[in-house]
Amino acid sequence: MAGVQRISRLIAAVAESATLAIDAKAKALSAAGEDVVGFGAGEPDFATPDHIVEAAAAACRDPRNHKYSPTAGLAELREAIAAKTVRDSGYVVEPSQVLVTNGAKHAVLNSFATLLDPGDEVLVLAPYWTTYPESIALAQGAAVVVTTDEETGFKVTVDQLDAAATERTKVLLFVSPSNPTGAVYGREQVEAIGRWAVERGLWVVTDEIYEHLVYPPLRASGATDGRTQHSMPVVVPELADHCVVINGVAKTYAMTGWRVGWMIGPTDVIKAATNLQSHATSNVANVSQRAALAAVGGDLAAVGTMRTAFDRRRRKIHELLVAIPGVTCVEPEGAFYAFPSFKGVLGREIAGRRVDTTLDLADVLLDEARVAVVPGEAFGAPGYARLSYALSDDDLVEGLTRIAKVLGQ
Repeated sequence: MAGVQRISRLIAAVAESATLAIDAKAKALSAAGEDVVGFGAGEPDFATPDHIVEAAAAACRDPRNHKYSPTAGLAELREAIAAKTVRDSGYVVEPSQVLVTNGAKHAVLNSFATLLDPGDEVLVLAPYWTTYPESIALAQGAAVVVTTDEETGFKVTVDQLDAAATERTKVLLFVSPSNPTGAVYGREQVEAIGRWAVERGLWVVTDEIYEHLVYPPLRASGATDGRTQHSMPVVVPELADHCVVINGVAKTYAMTGWRVGWMIGPTDVIKAATNLQSHATSNVANVSQRAALAAVGGDLAAVGTMRTAFDRRRRKIHELLVAIPGVTCVEPEGAFYAFPSFKGVLGREIAGRRVDTTLDLADVLLDEARVAVVPGEAFGAPGYARLSYALSDDDLVEGLTRIAKVLGQ
């Protein structure tokens, strides 16, 4: 019918995932035979451990896994997630507090859909992962962006949060280690923010997907140096009744494609989110759940191996980035991302093209150097770019060499 809008306003307003778009463009160039170095993808470059793959193969042959299973997840997987949570973070929860989702991204969407009414505000710390504001908008909430920068290591203060909160604020979104900056909050910072949320009567949605990817300082000064990821409901127990924890197997076990995440929260929230999921997707694929069971029920040897490689690459990417004139970079403390500032190279011609923004710069680097980075605009941080160091050591050096060469033109 003429004049009728074909796509709903709500869905039409959803922005394309910049990280996936960059990755898709880089892969298309690679498929066409181009030698592309991709710093865009947010996934480990390791294969899923063999014992997990074998568990999935066995699950394929088991007729039990050919049928529907409970929406909230296989009972044994929910039990294993509860056990893993107390083992890894000290947070004691019951299996009934766990909802298994189609990846942690699905858990984020479920959480905001369950907690928010139209117009409710969520404090979102920038730089932020691209999906967060879109998930909030789909729940008809309002993202209130609280900007952090290099001066504070991309960490928010209680004073900033207090200034941004209004009577409509319902949720604080907290992420440590951070995507895209790699920032890791210390225990005192986590406690101060958690106690502030309790005093304000706010919910906290805390994304812990990178919990095991935390590294020591680049310039260690003694035996006590080191970092630890601190789970907010553990540090501030009185927050637990107003807290949802997001996690999954994707980053810890190199299982991004298996699509298994979870949300942990008060039983009434989990029950409501399960009802929502029952109409959206039903259960997560049983074979993937069986693979996840093998992952969380096992040890952390695989992530230890990955963490060692990521730490080595982290040091190298930081070294190479800060050596480029006009580029600065805060030390990445966790996850597998560097978030350098390119403000010092903007506002001029690069490779014969005017480059005023990091969007412009990302295009130039892909076109001229065949290097894919994600511009900071995607994360609410113009002037910066995210570079994943979840790629081979050789590709990392080659990619940074190409960037330095283009920026030197």
